[in-house]
Amino acid sequence: MAESPIIVWFRLDLRLADHAALREAAKAGAPLLPVYILDDETPGNLRMGGAARWWLPGSLAALDRDLAERGGRLHLRRGAAPEVLPALLDETGASAIYATRGYEPWDSKLEETVVALCATRSAELRLFPGRLLFEPEAIATGSGQPFRVFAPFWKACLAAPTPPAPLPAPKLGRFAAAKSESLESFRLLPAKPDWAGGLRAAWQPGESAAQVRLRDFITERLQRYADDRGNLDGEASSLLSPYLQFGEIGPNQVWHAVTHAAAGARGKLDRGAFSFLRELGWREFSYHLLDRFPAMTHRPLKPEFARFPWRDDPRALEAWQQGETGYPIVDAAMRQLWQTGWMPNRARMIVASFLVKHLLLAWQAGANWFLDTLVDADLANNSANWQWVAGSGTDAAPYFRIFNPVLQGQKFDPSGDYVRTWVPELKLLPAPAIHAPWEAPPQTLAEANVTLGLTYPAPIVEHAAARARALEAFKTIRAG
Repeated sequence: MAESPIIVWFRLDLRLADHAALREAAKAGAPLLPVYILDDETPGNLRMGGAARWWLPGSLAALDRDLAERGGRLHLRRGAAPEVLPALLDETGASAIYATRGYEPWDSKLEETVVALCATRSAELRLFPGRLLFEPEAIATGSGQPFRVFAPFWKACLAAPTPPAPLPAPKLGRFAAAKSESLESFRLLPAKPDWAGGLRAAWQPGESAAQVRLRDFITERLQRYADDRGNLDGEASSLLSPYLQFGEIGPNQVWHAVTHAAAGARGKLDRGAFSFLRELGWREFSYHLLDRFPAMTHRPLKPEFARFPWRDDPRALEAWQQGETGYPIVDAAMRQLWQTGWMPNRARMIVASFLVKHLLLAWQAGANWFLDTLVDADLANNSANWQWVAGSGTDAAPYFRIFNPVLQGQKFDPSGDYVRTWVPELKLLPAPAIHAPWEAPPQTLAEANVTLGLTYPAPIVEHAAARARALEAFKTIRAG
């Protein structure tokens, strides 16, 4: 009688190194059946956005190649996980399913369902950590409650035991076999029109590519990160966010690589490393919030924001989405997002503030657009960031903090090169004029071949008037 295999259910953990579920399954000694399920069917699941769906096949193909080098393969199935997994247990006689714990709002119910289904087949589901530095229940206030403010949360994280050191990919011996769908049958890539050319030029999915990004960041940009992270006219970011989102690299791996590289003679981190790890801490905080407040993906964390008088203006929303607002720094960021599936953190704050405060459009509309267009579309981080900008989050920016997009451009893109890269119709404008072309002298516009309203749109809203309107709208919350 054939030995019962163990199913290793890959989810948002598409790597071999520092993978607790895979490591423990390998230690058990049974044949392994690596499986990925594209689940577009389980009720309540958020359907993956377009940019993330572009990323996924590259990541799955890379994982399959890595397994092939060790004598195995990645088995692909499509369907509702509570139906696919029992079918696999029946087909293979597997004794267990090993997987990394999920944190999205639907994951607890999904995992409970799979546990029950396994029990009817004398099998078990074993869940392991791997997507966070600290499990949500591990970091709490003195009274045992979840933190609602980032600063004390991060202080508690730094005081907690250091995250465990990452382990290399385990030695994989025997593999089991089962039927597998083809990656092409998933139909994840765009066909006509093929809008993903910019994504292909900007990114290489996979575990190996993630390690290259990490090494490049540590050697080239980490030391200056604290000073450069807000600049838009140069690459200061780690560019690790999509790799973290798909689990091609784990946060423990990033934490230990950065702390090892940046620790001084007495073990104290330099400014760049500390600033970067704090950003990793914000990702952590976002997941802890999502675990406690699963409705934060669509409801304001501050209940009073439920009565905020958001506008309904499809034309303004479309102008924002397409990078046609007439504010060059906003338009540059939105066009970068469309072409590459990514934008720097500072740019995300600028465009989010513009949507919710200049245009008075609901943050949920912006969050949904980001989930569709970002290659690093992370539900927890995305929801927390949008609520922070809107002022509706637990630890949010004050309502009266309204970015002036012209000043933001001048401060974080002083040369204008970021705008020139993504808004080429303005590339001939000099730096003093490029962030507010409507204020430029007619001769300057003519020499740059810019005609407002024709070659480049005039601003769809005037800053001072928009700011006054936003402040007036926010009074409705305070009045209530």
